[in-house]
Amino acid sequence: MDIRDVPEAHLDRALELAYLVFHERHEEEQRKHHRDLLLPCERIGAYDGETLVGFVAAHRFTLSVPGGELPCPGLTFVSVAPTHRRRGVLSALLAELFRRSAERAVPIAALWASEDAIYGRFGFGPATQGVTVEIDSRRPLALRIDPDERPVRLIDPADAPDVVGPYYEATRADRAGRIARDDERWSGEWLADEDEEDDELSPPRIVALGDPVAGYAVYRTKGEDEGTHTPGLVRVDELEADTPAVNAALWRYLASIDLTGTVRAWGRPLDDPLLLFAADRDQVRVTGQFPALWVRLIDVRAALTARGWVAGVELVLEVHDSRLPANSGRFRLSSGPDGARYEPTGDPVDLSFGVRDLAACYLGGTKVVDLVAAGLVEEHTPGAAATFDAALRTPRLPHTDDEF
Repeated sequence: MDIRDVPEAHLDRALELAYLVFHERHEEEQRKHHRDLLLPCERIGAYDGETLVGFVAAHRFTLSVPGGELPCPGLTFVSVAPTHRRRGVLSALLAELFRRSAERAVPIAALWASEDAIYGRFGFGPATQGVTVEIDSRRPLALRIDPDERPVRLIDPADAPDVVGPYYEATRADRAGRIARDDERWSGEWLADEDEEDDELSPPRIVALGDPVAGYAVYRTKGEDEGTHTPGLVRVDELEADTPAVNAALWRYLASIDLTGTVRAWGRPLDDPLLLFAADRDQVRVTGQFPALWVRLIDVRAALTARGWVAGVELVLEVHDSRLPANSGRFRLSSGPDGARYEPTGDPVDLSFGVRDLAACYLGGTKVVDLVAAGLVEEHTPGAAATFDAALRTPRLPHTDDEF
């Protein structure tokens, strides 16, 4: 295999390969959208002669991490031709991406996994979790707190980058795992007129409360299915709010839209306050939970010293990384509110990690004590896992709605 850049002239080849692998067929308008999406990406291909048999694209994202943000390639359209499976194509593509990232001092990468079983082998760990929440909106939403009574207003999607974009950027630091959005990501992807997964859904609607904005929601609607009498749907793609009262007001609005009977929010955070202030949990139900954003620590030292720490910690970590051996070894982590050091040591080990499990903990979304209990991390010093958790902790769980 020849691993090299995929030029713009080969974008149609890359899309055909992706559609083959993911069993998809798209009309020209959607194909154009995918081409436009791939144009600014870094594109790496595996060629057998002149035939493109493997492909990976990487968005040039910036990701919020505890205490700051980092450049983070967002992997997408990862494809290997069915004729070339089990021949090391994906390994070669990811090795090249990791090599380039290391050269540019980019310490992490991320993706949404099409198959969970694949990416753990390459050192990715599920760093955020999402839950699907459904509200029976055939009756008023019962709440334990009083909603903010300021009026809500609809925002033209074309104005979203200017009206709610600054609010989104200002609140990114509240949760790790959130991607910076430029105008193109807002308008070209996040607020695309037609939903790729369900063409019966309306264009995106945006409702905001307060001026300046104190919270907003992005949603789409669908009317009743006359054949099955399935009630109309409100699908919530994103909801952000300054206070519990604003949060409650936005959910009340979404649950009161005429000619609908279900509100479905895919990918809400595990600590969504709705799940606590809903007065009737038979009306507000969690119907699913899943790993969301998967993170890979390309340079463990750089990643750990770049994040913020809420408590001091002195631990010796033993890390195993078969794909990137430079990460493997025994290191002393010394961290505190002013930063961290991560240096090789010969001292006795406190915790032993595979790099995928360290990645799962990196944003603060997975507890080390739970990985110890599951037999995935070895605790050599009693209490070391709890000590590490206290330092990794974030005020709010990491979370992102941005699937890519």
